[in-house]
Amino acid sequence: MRARCLLASASIAAALIASQSEANAEPMDPALERLVLNPGCHMLPNATGGVSDFGVWNPDGGAGSDGRCRPDNVAFKRLVNQYGAALAPTAMHNARTTGYGGFELALEGSFTSLDDGSDYLQDGTRGSIDPSSNQRSIRNNSPDKLAQVYYLKARKGFPFGLEVTGVIGTMSHTSFTIIGSDIRMALLEGFRQGALGVMPDLAVGAGIRTVTGTPQLQLTTVGLDVQASKPLPIADSSIITPYVGYQYLWVFGDSGLIDTTPNTDPVGMCGYQGSNIPGTPGTPVPTPSGDKPYDGQPVCDGGTPLDFNNTIVFEQVRLQRQRIIVGANYRFEMLSAGLQYLTDLASPASANDDSDLEGVPTQYTISIHLGAMF
Repeated sequence: MRARCLLASASIAAALIASQSEANAEPMDPALERLVLNPGCHMLPNATGGVSDFGVWNPDGGAGSDGRCRPDNVAFKRLVNQYGAALAPTAMHNARTTGYGGFELALEGSFTSLDDGSDYLQDGTRGSIDPSSNQRSIRNNSPDKLAQVYYLKARKGFPFGLEVTGVIGTMSHTSFTIIGSDIRMALLEGFRQGALGVMPDLAVGAGIRTVTGTPQLQLTTVGLDVQASKPLPIADSSIITPYVGYQYLWVFGDSGLIDTTPNTDPVGMCGYQGSNIPGTPGTPVPTPSGDKPYDGQPVCDGGTPLDFNNTIVFEQVRLQRQRIIVGANYRFEMLSAGLQYLTDLASPASANDDSDLEGVPTQYTISIHLGAMF
């Protein structure tokens, strides 16, 4: 009952947020209002048989008796899967920490493959502005092939092989700000002599990333990793450290309130008088038999309330990925540089035992790193 009472105000809020985010959006920002199973519900045909007025409610366009644009939850899941891999912790480090009292400040760039030819990515991202009309396209026909994510990282070492990292970053061509943190523990590091001197350094770690900057999508990724590395001294002041690792990744994706008909005002179309509660003008009076109860539904003055149904929320997405890590760090005195390749061990469908992800390709991430250690 309470949810129904809030229906109208939620629709108004979603419309205001959608209009503001549309104005400030970047080409690779999510456009979740397009991910519907019956796209005719929010576009009108023009005289030539094409489409015009995208985002306008069309009750004759396959919306059904309830007037609803029906969310394409499979497309949303696939889109979250792509974003999740691109924005996940990269675990870009060898198994040796910065040491007790050590500190590193670094820049990192990560480039993740995207399924740029897919319908869900082309429909689900905003696209560029047409310079001739100053209007956005209704489909992103040229999404990025690589998601470019750039981070500023600060690493600090503590006693007992503990290290903590703080991260802030952004994804190119989006409004995203990414914040997160990593923690890791070196189980075995620094041995140079004896039997343990031939053993590689070994560390376990965890990382979390979350995204702000878009009201349409809440995305959080959590990774657990284990890594082994072996430093190889070069001359007196240089060290190259190859490493390998494994990461288990969880992706948590949720949508905000999505207005699938952002160019139609449900309040104006309804002639909204208020909720169906005592005291609202035009509210039907319940009969003794219980007909026309006070149910909190919109009360309209001569219009239809059906467009209120077009404010939707997609189903929650909870995914897992398994990834292999191969990389190397180079250090010369206080300067450090690194290169890493990270890729899926299994397809998203296999990793999640989910037929909704059948045909979705694996993804890889190439990362580079440049920093200074103190």
